[in-house]
Amino acid sequence: MRFDDDNESSNVEDRRGGGGGFPVGGRSIGVGTAVLALAAWYFGIDPFIVINGANMLNQRAAQEESRGPVQQSAEEAQTVHFVKQVLRDTERTWGAQFPAQAGRQYVEPSLVLFRGRTSTACGAGESAMGPFYCPADQKVYIDLSFYDEMRRRFKAPGDFAQAYVIAHEVGHHLQKLLGISDKVYQMRQRASEKQGNALSVMQELQADCFAGVWAHHANKERHVLEAGDVEEAIRAATAIGDDALQRAAQGRVVPDSFTHGSSEQRVRWLNRGLESGSLDSCNTFKASSL
Repeated sequence: MRFDDDNESSNVEDRRGGGGGFPVGGRSIGVGTAVLALAAWYFGIDPFIVINGANMLNQRAAQEESRGPVQQSAEEAQTVHFVKQVLRDTERTWGAQFPAQAGRQYVEPSLVLFRGRTSTACGAGESAMGPFYCPADQKVYIDLSFYDEMRRRFKAPGDFAQAYVIAHEVGHHLQKLLGISDKVYQMRQRASEKQGNALSVMQELQADCFAGVWAHHANKERHVLEAGDVEEAIRAATAIGDDALQRAAQGRVVPDSFTHGSSEQRVRWLNRGLESGSLDSCNTFKASSL
């Protein structure tokens, strides 16, 4: 990928040095811990029992926070710069396209860089979860070690593959702004596990399609794509399909347990967004087939 300037997004919060919770006695607790502490107080239990337990679990993060500025290699610094550039480009694209296509003002999300674990309004976030979006605080969370996983484990290197990951999570932010996330959440409360998984697949495939829409307009307006970039994203989408992950982990595929979609589906919806450049083309919830 290539960008027409060196500008970065200002909506990036760097927590790689630790922290990210509520300050208590010089340390921090996560949102989930605060809720548990309040519940403990309600039932007559000393809330500091909960808080002290959380502080013990967060001791390592507190120690890292006290070390001062983030220590990073030149390679990691370059990755951080790239992530900020990608987020900035999504802001440029959706700042123009969201009002034009959805008739609404685009509210920019924040992106949080962290290592290991961090607190979020959706509960504790951990590296093992991979990149994720929290609709409660409208933030994208990513541990940059995931990109190492993409290269080593998933055999999906490349800068556009990395950008696709960010654009997918920003796609979930669009769903939040459009009210889609809230509707899906409500529907899942009344659904069976199988039906809930199917709704999750539709939501994830739509985020893939929205990522493709971003790439379509970013390339049309700023020529960001280079030879081989689309193939990089397709390799990434293929590698993280539910069927590919299940086959690698357990040697068999269980479609009813899919939550993100098969490799073929993820590639199909990414390509649909890339080719159309239209949010309307991404309505996975009304598609006759995925």
